[in-house]
Amino acid sequence: MHSPLFQLFTDAQASLQGSTLYVVATPIGNLTDIGVRALAVLAAADVVCAEDTRVTGQLLRAYGIHVPTLVSVREHNEREQCQRIMQWLQEGKKVVLVSDAGTPAISDPGARVVQSCHEAGLTVCPIPGPSALTTAVAGAGLQAAQVLFYGFLPPKMVARQKLLQGWQQVDYAVVLYEAPHRIVDCLQDIVTVLGEQRLLVLGRELTKTFETLRRLPAAELLAWVQADSNQQRGECVLIIEQAPPRAQADDGLTAEQQQLLQTLVRAVPTKQAAQLAAELTGVKRKLFYDYALQLKAQDDDAE
Repeated sequence: MHSPLFQLFTDAQASLQGSTLYVVATPIGNLTDIGVRALAVLAAADVVCAEDTRVTGQLLRAYGIHVPTLVSVREHNEREQCQRIMQWLQEGKKVVLVSDAGTPAISDPGARVVQSCHEAGLTVCPIPGPSALTTAVAGAGLQAAQVLFYGFLPPKMVARQKLLQGWQQVDYAVVLYEAPHRIVDCLQDIVTVLGEQRLLVLGRELTKTFETLRRLPAAELLAWVQADSNQQRGECVLIIEQAPPRAQADDGLTAEQQQLLQTLVRAVPTKQAAQLAAELTGVKRKLFYDYALQLKAQDDDAE
Protein backbone atom coordinates (compact mmCIF):
# COMPACT_ATOMS: atom_id res chain seq x y z
CA MET A 1 0.00 0.00 0.00
CA HIS A 2 1.44 3.33 -1.09
CA SER A 3 1.97 6.13 1.38
CA PRO A 4 0.03 9.42 1.09
CA LEU A 5 3.29 11.13 0.12
CA PHE A 6 3.85 8.71 -2.76
CA GLN A 7 0.25 9.26 -3.91
CA LEU A 8 0.78 13.03 -3.91
CA PHE A 9 3.94 12.54 -5.96
CA THR A 10 2.26 10.35 -8.57
CA ASP A 11 -0.79 12.62 -8.77
CA ALA A 12 1.50 15.60 -9.39
CA GLN A 13 3.28 13.76 -12.20
CA ALA A 14 -0.01 12.69 -13.76
CA SER A 15 -1.06 16.33 -14.09
CA LEU A 16 2.03 17.36 -16.07
CA GLN A 17 1.74 18.27 -19.74
CA GLY A 18 4.14 18.39 -22.65
CA SER A 19 5.04 21.60 -24.47
CA THR A 20 5.18 23.33 -21.10
CA LEU A 21 7.95 25.31 -19.44
CA TYR A 22 7.94 24.57 -15.71
CA VAL A 23 9.66 27.29 -13.67
CA VAL A 24 10.71 25.45 -10.52
CA ALA A 25 11.93 26.94 -7.24
CA THR A 26 14.75 24.98 -5.61
CA PRO A 27 16.30 25.15 -2.11
CA ILE A 28 18.31 28.24 -1.19
CA GLY A 29 20.54 26.22 1.10
CA ASN A 30 18.96 23.32 2.94
CA LEU A 31 18.28 20.58 0.38
CA THR A 32 15.20 19.37 2.26
CA ASP A 33 13.41 22.66 1.56
CA ILE A 34 11.80 21.41 -1.63
CA GLY A 35 8.19 20.52 -2.32
CA VAL A 36 6.69 17.26 -3.51
CA ARG A 37 5.40 18.91 -6.68
CA ALA A 38 8.84 20.34 -7.52
CA LEU A 39 10.41 16.88 -7.14
CA ALA A 40 7.68 15.32 -9.26
CA VAL A 41 8.28 17.84 -12.05
CA LEU A 42 12.06 17.36 -11.97
CA ALA A 43 11.67 13.58 -12.05
CA ALA A 44 9.38 13.75 -15.09
CA ALA A 45 11.32 16.38 -17.02
CA ASP A 46 12.67 15.74 -20.50
CA VAL A 47 15.01 18.71 -20.22
CA VAL A 48 16.26 20.65 -17.18
CA CYS A 49 17.73 24.09 -17.86
CA ALA A 50 20.03 25.01 -14.98
CA GLU A 51 22.06 28.08 -14.17
CA ASP A 52 24.99 25.83 -13.18
CA THR A 53 24.61 22.16 -14.09
CA ARG A 54 27.02 21.17 -11.30
CA VAL A 55 24.86 22.79 -8.61
CA THR A 56 21.62 21.37 -9.99
CA GLY A 57 23.30 18.01 -10.49
CA GLN A 58 23.96 17.81 -6.75
CA LEU A 59 20.28 18.42 -6.02
CA LEU A 60 19.15 15.80 -8.53
CA ARG A 61 21.60 13.21 -7.17
CA ALA A 62 20.45 13.91 -3.60
CA TYR A 63 16.95 12.76 -4.60
CA GLY A 64 18.01 10.03 -7.02
CA ILE A 65 16.65 11.86 -10.05
CA HIS A 66 18.07 11.34 -13.54
CA VAL A 67 17.02 13.60 -16.39
CA PRO A 68 17.66 12.88 -20.06
CA THR A 69 19.03 16.33 -20.83
CA LEU A 70 20.64 18.79 -18.41
CA VAL A 71 21.84 22.05 -19.99
CA SER A 72 23.21 25.34 -18.72
CA VAL A 73 21.12 28.50 -19.13
CA ARG A 74 22.86 31.44 -17.51
CA GLU A 75 23.17 35.19 -17.94
CA HIS A 76 25.74 34.99 -20.74
CA ASN A 77 24.02 32.40 -22.92
CA GLU A 78 20.33 32.81 -22.12
CA ARG A 79 19.52 34.61 -25.37
CA GLU A 80 21.18 31.90 -27.48
CA GLN A 81 19.61 29.03 -25.50
CA CYS A 82 16.09 30.41 -25.96
CA GLN A 83 15.95 29.07 -29.51
CA ARG A 84 16.86 25.53 -28.38
CA ILE A 85 14.31 25.67 -25.55
CA MET A 86 11.55 26.83 -27.92
CA GLN A 87 12.37 23.92 -30.21
CA TRP A 88 12.17 21.38 -27.38
CA LEU A 89 8.83 22.77 -26.26
CA GLN A 90 7.42 22.71 -29.79
CA GLU A 91 8.43 19.05 -29.97
CA GLY A 92 6.13 18.40 -26.99
CA LYS A 93 8.80 18.04 -24.32
CA LYS A 94 8.46 18.98 -20.68
CA VAL A 95 11.16 21.57 -19.98
CA VAL A 96 12.12 22.66 -16.46
CA LEU A 97 13.87 25.93 -15.67
CA VAL A 98 15.78 26.25 -12.39
CA SER A 99 18.42 28.58 -10.97
CA ASP A 100 21.20 27.66 -8.56
CA ALA A 101 18.99 28.50 -5.59
CA GLY A 102 15.52 29.90 -5.00
CA THR A 103 13.02 31.02 -7.60
CA PRO A 104 14.29 31.54 -11.18
CA ALA A 105 13.95 34.85 -13.02
CA ILE A 106 13.99 36.94 -9.81
CA SER A 107 17.43 38.63 -9.76
CA ASP A 108 18.53 35.41 -11.48
CA PRO A 109 18.60 34.16 -15.09
CA GLY A 110 15.38 32.90 -16.65
CA ALA A 111 13.21 35.94 -17.36
CA ARG A 112 14.19 36.02 -21.04
CA VAL A 113 13.26 32.35 -21.46
CA VAL A 114 9.88 32.88 -19.80
CA GLN A 115 9.21 35.95 -21.94
CA SER A 116 10.07 34.06 -25.12
CA CYS A 117 7.61 31.31 -24.18
CA HIS A 118 4.81 33.82 -23.69
CA GLU A 119 5.61 35.49 -27.01
CA ALA A 120 5.53 32.11 -28.75
CA GLY A 121 2.16 31.23 -27.21
CA LEU A 122 3.63 28.36 -25.18
CA THR A 123 2.48 27.37 -21.71
CA VAL A 124 4.44 28.55 -18.66
CA CYS A 125 3.77 26.89 -15.29
CA PRO A 126 5.53 28.29 -12.18
CA ILE A 127 6.09 25.83 -9.34
CA PRO A 128 6.35 27.87 -6.12
CA GLY A 129 8.84 27.17 -3.40
CA PRO A 130 11.93 28.57 -1.67
CA SER A 131 12.84 32.23 -2.08
CA ALA A 132 15.45 34.27 -0.23
CA LEU A 133 13.12 37.27 -0.50
CA THR A 134 10.14 35.72 1.27
CA THR A 135 12.33 33.80 3.73
CA ALA A 136 14.01 37.01 4.90
CA VAL A 137 10.74 38.96 5.11
CA ALA A 138 9.10 36.17 7.12
CA GLY A 139 11.87 36.31 9.71
CA ALA A 140 12.27 40.08 9.83
CA GLY A 141 9.35 41.17 12.00
CA LEU A 142 8.55 44.08 9.71
CA GLN A 143 6.28 46.87 10.90
CA ALA A 144 5.66 48.12 7.37
CA ALA A 145 2.46 46.97 5.69
CA GLN A 146 4.06 47.17 2.24
CA VAL A 147 7.36 45.80 0.93
CA LEU A 148 9.36 46.88 -2.12
CA PHE A 149 11.73 44.31 -3.60
CA TYR A 150 14.54 46.18 -5.34
CA GLY A 151 17.14 43.48 -5.98
CA PHE A 152 20.80 44.51 -6.19
CA LEU A 153 21.89 48.08 -5.47
CA PRO A 154 24.30 49.83 -7.86
CA PRO A 155 27.91 48.76 -7.16
CA LYS A 156 29.26 52.34 -7.24
CA MET A 157 28.98 54.51 -4.12
CA VAL A 158 27.62 57.68 -5.79
CA ALA A 159 24.83 55.83 -7.59
CA ARG A 160 24.06 53.78 -4.50
CA GLN A 161 23.77 56.81 -2.22
CA LYS A 162 21.61 58.64 -4.75
CA LEU A 163 19.20 55.71 -4.81
CA LEU A 164 19.13 55.47 -1.00
CA GLN A 165 18.16 59.15 -0.75
CA GLY A 166 14.82 58.26 -2.33
CA TRP A 167 14.05 55.97 0.62
CA GLN A 168 14.64 58.52 3.40
CA GLN A 169 10.94 59.01 4.21
CA VAL A 170 9.16 56.00 2.69
CA ASP A 171 6.37 54.20 4.56
CA TYR A 172 7.33 50.77 3.19
CA ALA A 173 10.22 48.36 3.74
CA VAL A 174 12.82 47.78 1.02
CA VAL A 175 14.34 44.34 0.40
CA LEU A 176 17.76 44.17 -1.23
CA TYR A 177 20.16 41.48 -2.35
CA GLU A 178 23.82 42.34 -1.78
CA ALA A 179 27.11 40.70 -2.66
CA PRO A 180 29.18 39.77 0.42
CA HIS A 181 32.20 41.80 -0.71
CA ARG A 182 30.01 44.94 -0.82
CA ILE A 183 27.96 44.46 2.34
CA VAL A 184 30.15 46.73 4.50
CA ASP A 185 30.18 49.52 1.90
CA CYS A 186 26.41 49.18 1.52
CA LEU A 187 25.83 49.45 5.27
CA GLN A 188 28.14 52.46 5.50
CA ASP A 189 26.15 54.24 2.81
CA ILE A 190 22.88 53.42 4.58
CA VAL A 191 24.22 54.94 7.80
CA THR A 192 25.37 58.03 5.87
CA VAL A 193 22.15 58.58 3.93
CA LEU A 194 19.38 57.09 6.08
CA GLY A 195 20.90 57.63 9.52
CA GLU A 196 22.38 55.57 12.32
CA GLN A 197 19.01 54.61 13.82
CA ARG A 198 17.26 53.31 10.68
CA LEU A 199 16.26 49.74 11.46
CA LEU A 200 17.78 47.05 9.25
CA VAL A 201 17.51 43.29 9.04
CA LEU A 202 20.36 41.20 7.70
CA GLY A 203 19.62 37.69 6.46
CA ARG A 204 22.85 35.90 5.53
CA GLU A 205 23.27 32.30 4.37
CA LEU A 206 19.57 31.70 5.01
CA THR A 207 18.62 28.05 5.74
CA LYS A 208 22.31 27.06 5.74
CA THR A 209 24.49 25.89 8.63
CA PHE A 210 25.81 29.34 9.53
CA GLU A 211 22.61 31.29 9.01
CA THR A 212 22.41 34.88 10.25
CA LEU A 213 19.18 36.76 10.90
CA ARG A 214 19.87 40.00 12.77
CA ARG A 215 17.64 43.06 13.32
CA LEU A 216 19.50 46.18 14.50
CA PRO A 217 19.78 49.94 13.96
CA ALA A 218 22.01 50.66 10.96
CA ALA A 219 25.09 51.85 12.89
CA GLU A 220 24.97 48.85 15.25
CA LEU A 221 24.56 46.39 12.39
CA LEU A 222 27.48 47.97 10.54
CA ALA A 223 29.73 47.70 13.61
CA TRP A 224 28.66 44.09 14.18
CA VAL A 225 29.41 43.07 10.58
CA GLN A 226 32.74 44.91 10.58
CA ALA A 227 33.77 43.12 13.78
CA ASP A 228 33.07 39.63 12.40
CA SER A 229 34.59 38.74 9.04
CA ASN A 230 32.31 35.69 8.83
CA GLN A 231 29.38 38.08 8.37
CA GLN A 232 31.06 39.34 5.21
CA ARG A 233 30.76 36.00 3.44
CA GLY A 234 27.90 34.19 1.72
CA GLU A 235 24.58 35.28 0.25
CA CYS A 236 23.04 38.39 1.85
CA VAL A 237 19.51 39.75 1.99
CA LEU A 238 19.22 43.21 3.53
CA ILE A 239 15.92 44.78 4.56
CA ILE A 240 15.54 48.51 5.22
CA GLU A 241 12.58 49.15 7.50
CA GLN A 242 10.13 51.96 6.78
CA ALA A 243 11.17 55.42 7.92
CA PRO A 244 10.16 56.33 11.47
CA PRO A 245 7.31 58.87 11.71
CA ARG A 246 8.48 62.44 11.54
CA ALA A 247 8.12 64.38 14.74
CA GLN A 248 4.93 66.40 14.66
CA ALA A 249 5.09 70.02 15.78
CA ASP A 250 1.90 69.73 17.81
CA ASP A 251 2.72 72.86 19.81
CA GLY A 252 3.34 75.03 16.75
CA LEU A 253 5.52 75.50 13.69
CA THR A 254 9.22 76.21 13.64
CA ALA A 255 10.49 79.49 12.18
CA GLU A 256 11.64 77.64 9.05
CA GLN A 257 8.23 76.02 8.60
CA GLN A 258 6.49 79.37 9.05
CA GLN A 259 8.80 80.91 6.44
CA LEU A 260 8.03 78.08 4.04
CA LEU A 261 4.30 78.65 4.37
CA GLN A 262 4.66 82.42 3.99
CA THR A 263 6.47 81.81 0.70
CA LEU A 264 3.87 79.35 -0.54
CA VAL A 265 0.80 81.48 0.27
CA ARG A 266 2.20 84.23 -1.93
CA ALA A 267 2.13 81.84 -4.87
CA VAL A 268 -0.89 79.55 -4.40
CA PRO A 269 -4.25 79.53 -2.55
CA THR A 270 -4.26 78.96 1.21
CA LYS A 271 -5.48 75.35 1.19
CA GLN A 272 -3.03 74.34 -1.50
CA ALA A 273 -0.17 76.08 0.31
CA ALA A 274 -0.98 74.20 3.54
CA GLN A 275 -1.14 70.90 1.68
CA LEU A 276 2.18 71.46 -0.08
CA ALA A 277 3.90 72.49 3.13
CA ALA A 278 2.61 69.39 4.91
CA GLU A 279 3.86 67.12 2.12
CA LEU A 280 7.29 68.78 2.11
CA THR A 281 7.82 68.66 5.88
CA GLY A 282 5.73 65.81 7.21
CA VAL A 283 4.03 68.17 9.68
CA LYS A 284 0.25 68.03 10.04
CA ARG A 285 -1.62 69.98 7.38
CA LYS A 286 -3.94 71.51 9.99
CA LEU A 287 -1.03 73.31 11.67
CA PHE A 288 -0.11 74.98 8.40
CA TYR A 289 -3.70 75.78 7.55
CA ASP A 290 -4.32 77.35 10.96
CA TYR A 291 -1.16 79.42 10.61
CA ALA A 292 -2.23 80.51 7.13
CA LEU A 293 -5.54 81.73 8.54
CA GLN A 294 -3.59 83.69 11.17
CA LEU A 295 -1.55 85.34 8.44
CA LYS A 296 -4.69 86.22 6.50
CA ALA A 297 -6.32 87.70 9.63
CA GLN A 298 -3.19 89.80 10.26
CA ASP A 299 -3.30 91.09 6.69
CA ASP A 300 -6.99 91.96 7.06
CA ASP A 301 -6.29 93.88 10.32
CA ALA A 302 -3.48 95.78 8.66
CA GLU A 303 -5.85 96.98 5.98
